[in-house]
Formats: sequence, structure tokens, C-alpha cells
Amino acid sequence: MRRFAIFQIMFISLLFSLLMAGCNGKSASGDSPSAVEAYLQALVARDANKMMNVSCAAWEPQAKIEYDSFAAVKLTMKDLTCKETGKDGSASLVSCSGSIIANYGAEDLPIDIGGRTYRVVEERGDWRVCGYQKQ
Repeated sequence: MRRFAIFQIMFISLLFSLLMAGCNGKSASGDSPSAVEAYLQALVARDANKMMNVSCAAWEPQAKIEYDSFAAVKLTMKDLTCKETGKDGSASLVSCSGSIIANYGAEDLPIDIGGRTYRVVEERGDWRVCGYQKQ
């Protein structure tokens, strides 16, 4: 009988801990800058599935175009950092610094990623890249 009571207390404590962890206000993908970092890292790693997973549904066709545009080059990332810089309605605005190095055989072309502000929205419980801020 005593063993059963201890088991019940442990079970209720575990259940309560899990419920509290689920109510911390963050989505499973972390925060909006993390979503942009994951998007860019997936592009460099040539991981189309990951790019689609961190894109909102409306942005997936454009993400595919971005992915395909780098099909013929080897990519590496240098000094990537992203931070939230504002809001646009319910969207989070995220700016990044660093560069993507595109290798065209004998030539490296650095592409500065600081020129864009990403729009990131919460969709299906996660932060997802959903385009760029209109300039």
C-alpha cells in the first residue's frame, strides 16, 4: 500500500513538471532568431527538408527557389548571429549578421546576409521564417 502511494506521488509530480514545462510560453523551435539561424544553416547544409520545416506554409515555394538557386555551388557559413529587431503585427522581425561563402570552384564569393530583415511568424506552434520585411 505504501509503495503504491509513493508511486502515485512520483507520477503526479512528474505529470505536474511536464505540464509546467509546456506552459513556459516558448514554442518548440525556440525563438524567432533561432528559426532564421536554422533556415540559413539548412540552406548552407543543403537540407531542403529542414528549410521547409522552418518555413511558414506561404513561404515554402520561395524557400524552395532559394534552395535551388544555390544548387551548383558549395556553401559555408561565417559568423552567423541573428537577433530580433522589432515587430510587424504578429510577425517578429529578425536581422542577422555574417556571410554565406559560395564556392564556385576556384572562386569564393562572400554573400553578406546583413542586408535583409526576416519576417518570422508563429505557425503550428513553432517560429517559422515567412519572408522578408518590405523595405
